[in-house]
Amino acid sequence: MIFSAPSLSRRGLLRSIAGASVLALAACSPDAGLKPVAGSIKQAESYDLLAKQGKGFAVGALMSANTVYVLFDPQCPHCGELWQQSLPLHKKVKFVWLPVSFINAKSAPQGAALMAAANPLEAMSAHEASILAGSGGTAASSSIPDDIAAGIKKNTDMFNGMGVESVPYIVAKNGTSGQVVTNAGSLETAALAQFLGLN
Repeated sequence: MIFSAPSLSRRGLLRSIAGASVLALAACSPDAGLKPVAGSIKQAESYDLLAKQGKGFAVGALMSANTVYVLFDPQCPHCGELWQQSLPLHKKVKFVWLPVSFINAKSAPQGAALMAAANPLEAMSAHEASILAGSGGTAASSSIPDDIAAGIKKNTDMFNGMGVESVPYIVAKNGTSGQVVTNAGSLETAALAQFLGLN
């Protein structure tokens, strides 16, 4: 972002920087070398693709016809925020959390540990509480079973194929309109419910 000194006062410049900082905190992005060039997967196709090929764990109303897919990196604090904000909606919808790996070397092992957990709700809650507290998240082995490693790689490939540039990335069908909707970044509970057509 370039600012022209004559057109912005010092106060205006500080407000612009503060606003940009708030926007930057909405989601985590891959470094410049990993950003997708162009998405070959269209928004309307993304829901069915994740339903058929995504690998993750389900929480919430497991029998619900309303499924929400969330692509997340286990090292992303904004994904932790979305996790916390989604908890009150677990009685209404089924969430499927699909780990991707691009932030750092802990991403894939932690994603694998969460996918293999006997109680994903409990494991994810503990992990995200640790991430939000700045403690680094769940301790995880760097040895990942081949099938789980392949699932995380497939999720990451789909993430890149959608042309997505940040996590968390939500793909859902709006409960009111039936349309496929997507959102990059965390949402507060009320905004998430509205986005999903639950109001």
